[in-house]
Amino acid sequence: MELTFQAVSEQRIGPEWERLFRRFWPAYRQWFLGEGIDRRPTYAAGLRRLRADMPELIPTYEAACEAAGGGDLEARCLGLWCPPAYVTGCSQVVWVDDEPMIIRNYDYAPAACEGVLLHSSWNGRQVMATTDCLWGALDGVNEDGLAASLTFGGRQVVGEGFGIPLIVRYVLEVCADVPEACAALQRLPSHMAYNVTVVDRAGRFATAYLAPDRETVIRQVPVAANHQGRIDWHNFARATATLERERFLYFRLQDSSMTTERLIDHFLKPPLYTRAYANGFGTIYTAVYRPATGEATFIWPGKRVEQSLRAFRTGQHRQRFDADTDTDTDTAVAGPVH
Repeated sequence: MELTFQAVSEQRIGPEWERLFRRFWPAYRQWFLGEGIDRRPTYAAGLRRLRADMPELIPTYEAACEAAGGGDLEARCLGLWCPPAYVTGCSQVVWVDDEPMIIRNYDYAPAACEGVLLHSSWNGRQVMATTDCLWGALDGVNEDGLAASLTFGGRQVVGEGFGIPLIVRYVLEVCADVPEACAALQRLPSHMAYNVTVVDRAGRFATAYLAPDRETVIRQVPVAANHQGRIDWHNFARATATLERERFLYFRLQDSSMTTERLIDHFLKPPLYTRAYANGFGTIYTAVYRPATGEATFIWPGKRVEQSLRAFRTGQHRQRFDADTDTDTDTAVAGPVH
């Protein structure tokens, strides 16, 4: 399995974003219609919720709809209001010993990952984020010194709310620090259970446990895997070793001899690093976000790519992923293919 990773810089929605949309849209269209068009909210319903909950994103949403051709289906998909269900893996930790940072592994299927790092300024704030769902974000950092990252929350419940990539995008576009991010996460509805960890240049951090069927819980915890305090989806928990990964990270944080580089190195090895690509939760990349400097490092075995808001470099590289031949395919999880 291979995936081309791209670093793209475009300050507003324009030709580069349109090029990416044209590339990914056929698979997103198939994903969006997978349960039938009648199962998806109307364009008007999604627009009402965007105007009510994320009005700051409306100009960018309208520009994206226009760049996508102005069709009803494209607009409904881009609204990300009650989209189809999808599941990721992921581990992440806040580290504040040397400087504040988020270190995270994004675990998913390579064929279902956009592989795009986008540098933009849609709302007058510089943002560098990995993209998902065409204009959402999996993780990223903004110029005010706020970094954010998501993990799946390990619950099967699906309800009314936005797709989590749009929520993470909103936090990076609108919020300057952890208190502002927590206030936004507290009020924004998520259609599935997800954890969002935020850290700012002052070293403040928090993890928000979002779900459609209960109030968002904000906790000052530095570690997030794929559950929300307790295990709800036991098969998924076993398949992804979420408890083992969480405990592993807490033990590393308690090690008085731990260093930044040693902690990062742990993300490139089991139990944090996984090759379960056939099941949809192999490690796609390791990312280190440093909100104080607006820098990020993306790491693969044998390769590192340094990026910065101040000196962003465009380009691309091809990455190969070798699957674990012992993977148990009965534990496979579903997600959008894009």
